[in-house]
Amino acid sequence: MSRVGIVLGGGGITGAAFHFGSMLALRAATGWDPNESEVIVGTSSGAFAAAMIRGGRLDIETLVGDANNRAEVAARLSGYIYRRTAPTGVARWVRRGLIPGIRNPNLELTLGSPALNTTDGIAEWVAEMLGPLADMWPERATVIVGFDLELRERVPFGTEAAPPAPLKDAVAASAAVPFIFQPVKIQGRWYADGGLASGTSADLVLASPEPLDLLIVVAPLAAEEGRLGPRFIDSMFDNAGRAALDAELALISHEWPHTDIIVLRPGPRVLAAARPNPLSVKAAVPSFLRTLMSMRDELAKPETWDVLEKHLGVGVNP
Repeated sequence: MSRVGIVLGGGGITGAAFHFGSMLALRAATGWDPNESEVIVGTSSGAFAAAMIRGGRLDIETLVGDANNRAEVAARLSGYIYRRTAPTGVARWVRRGLIPGIRNPNLELTLGSPALNTTDGIAEWVAEMLGPLADMWPERATVIVGFDLELRERVPFGTEAAPPAPLKDAVAASAAVPFIFQPVKIQGRWYADGGLASGTSADLVLASPEPLDLLIVVAPLAAEEGRLGPRFIDSMFDNAGRAALDAELALISHEWPHTDIIVLRPGPRVLAAARPNPLSVKAAVPSFLRTLMSMRDELAKPETWDVLEKHLGVGVNP
């Protein structure tokens, strides 16, 4: 069996829906379980999806629970994701984000910013879905990417380069989008969304002891085709996401020239549901359904299906 790795990039709530739709479609088409992958790297919403894969909860119930309609699904998701809190940490933000950001303006200006929401609900969601595993770490290689506010660098939880942390806390930290969520404290240090360093951090798979035969990258914020009438913010995030991912894939191809790489990105049909606000709970179900439909065509492309058949075996041709 080929050695397969998965990279799940950031992308908000609709990004998580894209991850679930993509991975479920892949499993249905090939019969291959993503949990069999040698390594999974997850960032932000991809961190949540990575945890669910490792915990055997890659299923529709994880997203919808016992909800009966879209409104109930949105209410369920909102209850976990948007837990209101009193904004705190102004001094932390001024010291670690605002002042350095004024001197050298960039996205890091947002580091440590106060916010109206906490990621405690996301940690609780992970705990409810995974049980005891939420307080431990998966046996198979799993990397959850956060961002250290003090060091101003990415931190790959689940590796020797990061402090030990419960899976639920690492996922909560990785998903802490500045200004939307308060940062998360782990062992005395503050962490925020791993997407501040890169939307994908695909190059982290190079820490694998042996080269992978196949790398599957799911990149919700690196679309190549925009939706009809996109806003400037769409293009900005996608351009940055593509640039970072392209550099990471070039490095991987240089180090592992024989590794096949498949990148799954949202097309215009998915983006029409997922944008302009990827943090919208109301857009989760439409994004998930459109992903399932689009993946049938995407996985059936000869250049994609031939690679999947080569490494994952023969399942049900999409």
